[in-house]
Amino acid sequence: SDKSPNRALNFLACIGNTATVRGGDARGDTGTVTGKHGGINHVLIDFPQTTLEELAIGDSIQVRAKGQGLKLTDHPEVQVTSMSPALLDALPLEELEDGLRIPVTHVLPAAVMGSGVGPSESFTGDCDLQLSDRAVIEDHGTDNLRLGDLVAITDADHTYGRVYKKGAVTVGCVIHSCCVQAGHGPGLTTLMTSKEGLIDPVQSDEANIGRYLGVGRYRSDGA
Repeated sequence: SDKSPNRALNFLACIGNTATVRGGDARGDTGTVTGKHGGINHVLIDFPQTTLEELAIGDSIQVRAKGQGLKLTDHPEVQVTSMSPALLDALPLEELEDGLRIPVTHVLPAAVMGSGVGPSESFTGDCDLQLSDRAVIEDHGTDNLRLGDLVAITDADHTYGRVYKKGAVTVGCVIHSCCVQAGHGPGLTTLMTSKEGLIDPVQSDEANIGRYLGVGRYRSDGA
């Protein structure tokens, strides 16, 4: 239920937080939060393969939740959501006179958003893209999305929920892949939003949290 401890975990955990295994054969190993999945309210964590092989059902994992409520005092018009200080420090942001410039792999219209639009807040879960229109997929190149990619959604405001607002810009991280169910394409966990549109997305193939946080295929130890 919404009152369960899992709800608190899903709310407070931020992408880039450290997660430590506290029980079982993998005790002491650490991973990194990479997203939050709505509906089932899961916190997604990247662990090295060696840790995954030691984990068992029932092992406890402690997330050092840090970042929810973080404010950009020099850019109050840009709201940060579910982003750890570690990820914020790692992002190659460029400060503008008004707002911030951020690299993204794709810039998509709000029209492609599906499941996850309309809740009362945007601090938990994710919002799914729709990949049901082949022409839109080809126009925007969404067939090459990768887990961890940063994606900008135009005319989308996630300040007090996920809604359509002309001129707004939101940036999220791809946290899960596509689904055969209608409206449930790749999911984005919200990271930054500006109802005034003071986020300037610049396309870059390197805009992926794996690269910035050193997780997944970008892990230096190759595990």
